[in-house]
Amino acid sequence: MAKTETLNRRQLLTALLGCQVAGSVGCSTLRLPPAGELQHTRFDIGHLVRDGVAAELDFSAHEQVGVTIVGGGIAGLAAAWRLKRAGFDDFVLAELESKPGGTARGGSRNGVRFPWGAHYVPVPMAENESLIQLLTEMRVIESVADDGSPVVAEEFLCREPEERVYSDGSWHEGLYPGHGASEEDLKQLNAFRMEMDRWADMRDASGRRMFAIPMAMGSDDEVVRQLDQMSMKDWMNDQGWDSPRLHWLVDYSCRDDYGLPPERVSAWAGVFYFAARIVRSGMGSQEVITWPEGNGRIVNYLHDSVQENVRTGVGVFAVAGSQEAGPCRVAALDAKTGKQVGFRSEQVLFAAPQMMAKHVIEGFSESGRDVSGFQYGSWLVANVHVQDRPVDEGFPMAWDNVIRESRSLGYVTATHQLGVDHGPTVLTWYYPFADVEATITRKQMLQLGWADWAEVVLADLRLAHPGIDDLVSRIDIMCWGHAMIQPSPGFVWGPERRAAAEPLGAVHFAGTDLSGVALLEEAFFHGVRAAEEILAVRGIVDRPVDLTRKD
Repeated sequence: MAKTETLNRRQLLTALLGCQVAGSVGCSTLRLPPAGELQHTRFDIGHLVRDGVAAELDFSAHEQVGVTIVGGGIAGLAAAWRLKRAGFDDFVLAELESKPGGTARGGSRNGVRFPWGAHYVPVPMAENESLIQLLTEMRVIESVADDGSPVVAEEFLCREPEERVYSDGSWHEGLYPGHGASEEDLKQLNAFRMEMDRWADMRDASGRRMFAIPMAMGSDDEVVRQLDQMSMKDWMNDQGWDSPRLHWLVDYSCRDDYGLPPERVSAWAGVFYFAARIVRSGMGSQEVITWPEGNGRIVNYLHDSVQENVRTGVGVFAVAGSQEAGPCRVAALDAKTGKQVGFRSEQVLFAAPQMMAKHVIEGFSESGRDVSGFQYGSWLVANVHVQDRPVDEGFPMAWDNVIRESRSLGYVTATHQLGVDHGPTVLTWYYPFADVEATITRKQMLQLGWADWAEVVLADLRLAHPGIDDLVSRIDIMCWGHAMIQPSPGFVWGPERRAAAEPLGAVHFAGTDLSGVALLEEAFFHGVRAAEEILAVRGIVDRPVDLTRKD
């Protein structure tokens, strides 16, 4: 399909859902729910920052603060949390959006909570000490075993049934489409699982896991770095695995965590998805921690702990003087008033995407840094309010519900963790623009309205729930324009990513894109790491923290 400034209904459905779906609904009567709204991130101010905001500022009038944190996603919030835990309170966190949390935040309506993005965290392994500390504070982790592994309170572990897949006209338990699988399909699935177990058990010369979360805790041995030089699809083909069902499972997994199909994902990232979540062979993946609002629960906890230091609706567009003697000068735009504000700080913690650094930080490009390899994918998330559960064939509704014949990632059920299996609920539906960005540009995405996206969502859900239109009372939609870093072949272990985490003068960097994979654990790790760099520069020694406190 040629690029056009506007897309008609059939073109949109064909591009996003495929010819079969577009052909079956393209001529039907448009049926939309009575209510809903479309939300975007603040791309207007973000584009002003990208294009350069012309301003003459009197920095002498700006607020004096020890540290300015730029960006209030998980990385920025984690950095703020870490500074507070060390007893350091002389900082401000500037966040462009009206609410912090980025793609991890959640929402609520009529008493029902739901995610707007990331919706789970695997139980952390012993080496992820900072995240274990946080989850202990949140009373999610009840205790830590002698080997360092956490014991999670039962109420936060995803309840059964955890997942199901719609395949061949009915729902089946689990994620792998095993119904109708051949002997060869199952043989290749077993071989794949054994290979993931092998990677999980392997250790390098320093005793490190080959794959760990966060990835900095894992190995940088040549044997794992070589995986980054090919795509996940090519690596699977090299193993002789050609089972369509196995390829579908890996395709779904790559789209789920990376927003890309296997032919565009580094084999390192593809293996990481599976092996990093296995403690040792034979144990399977770690259990999942989740809440009705998804990782919004973590966002809210972090925000509550530092909220007096957070300034929302404040978009930083310039950081000057980071490599000079004296304080850094940080200029920002107040989205609520349209006026310019600013800060003078000894250090800046830049927790925004690396793609913005060259537009914001003075002298960034001149320093020799190159972030052109940092590419980000777009996502669509819809919260579909239903008055009752659809009548299904086969396995009952689970927490995670995936449609095999769809290009979407399916949906999670908001009330599942509460044990509410009947009546109204919210289905949070996910769609990664994994292979359509050459067809639908970001500019075209911004031109599409709520009705366009609502029809895409319903057309996809009708594949598994033909009568769902009669149950839907509302659809709210979020377009994430630059949602996730893309671990393309050669990027994860390339020099650009590895150099990006190094401080530039008084500017310290955080963000999940510094790991090359978009996980809450990676963002949290980098936020804590960057905060600890600043604490070390300031010579601040932590005071003891009581993790059992009741406040």
